[in-house]
Amino acid sequence: MKLSSIIIARDEEANIGRCIDSQKECIDEIIVLIDNRTTDRTLEIVKSKNVIYGLVEWKGYSGTKQYAISKTTNDWILWIDADESITPELSSELNEFKNKPPGFVAYSIKRRAYFLGRWMRHGGWYPAKATRLFNKNFAKFNENNIHESLNVNGKVGQLKNDLEHWTDPSIRHYFDKFNNYTSLAAEELKMKNESAGIIDILLRPAVIFCKMYLLRLGFLDGIRGLMLAVFSSAYVFTKYCKLWELRKLN
Repeated sequence: MKLSSIIIARDEEANIGRCIDSQKECIDEIIVLIDNRTTDRTLEIVKSKNVIYGLVEWKGYSGTKQYAISKTTNDWILWIDADESITPELSSELNEFKNKPPGFVAYSIKRRAYFLGRWMRHGGWYPAKATRLFNKNFAKFNENNIHESLNVNGKVGQLKNDLEHWTDPSIRHYFDKFNNYTSLAAEELKMKNESAGIIDILLRPAVIFCKMYLLRLGFLDGIRGLMLAVFSSAYVFTKYCKLWELRKLN
């Protein structure tokens, strides 16, 4: 059995080379779709690799990834983001997977996240399981604007080893994404007819902070754990403020 992988990328010159290189020992076909709004060296780097690539018009996270699936020639797909990489242990596990009949139609994979120079282990950031390996005949991306996921028609198994998520090398990088992501999240909440009252704006951020920092032991990650809990609380606060704004404007 052979595996394909799909990657979508925009302005990922710092990550895309590492992402592709980490797959070379276990993935048979690598598909990279580059957002045509890219302004950095992403395309140049991808061209230097032995992969299938193309510039595409952005169709949203889910739509673009579903389009990437249509370009694959194998049934089994690994979905990997440009700021992620496969560990050597996961690479070996995927090679073993290819040599035996699968027991499930999809598999979830644990992710460890790199934040300000350290792998985070608490606060809900690990193991952060997500369905990433799947048979394309039994799975399809949902239509979420953000935090898209797969709808799987069948049972989902679990792989043992980790993906690495090189998420935020700096605080500036975190907040560069912050504005766009909170806007997309607010629009998604509006589509779901969610409320945005004073209770949502006041209490939801506090609940997130307590859950991450206390219940999920974020304090064990030291100052980074505190930062993440506060930043995540601010994310929720901003998301619901933007939802309130969308409803007020309408």
